[in-house]
Amino acid sequence: MSRSRTARLEARIAPEALQIVKRAADLQGRSLSDFVVDSALSAAQRTLEDTHLLRLALEDQQALANAILNPPPLAPALERAIDRQRSIIISST
Repeated sequence: MSRSRTARLEARIAPEALQIVKRAADLQGRSLSDFVVDSALSAAQRTLEDTHLLRLALEDQQALANAILNPPPLAPALERAIDRQRSIIISST
């Protein structure tokens, strides 16, 4: 990601929280601004990854794979709807 700094971000923060963030930045030898931007970017990337990944327990993975590989039979009403749709398409061609 580009590190050019052309946009500005402002935030209000409680004085106690600011002291904690400043201390953490100092411990890493970084500026407050650099620390905050990097921390926000890391949190944003984790959030985006979490919303794009589906995590399932092993048992759930197996159930999903089984449902895909061995789907249950169609309900009779759905079979009738499919047959009707096919007849409509065939008669209109």
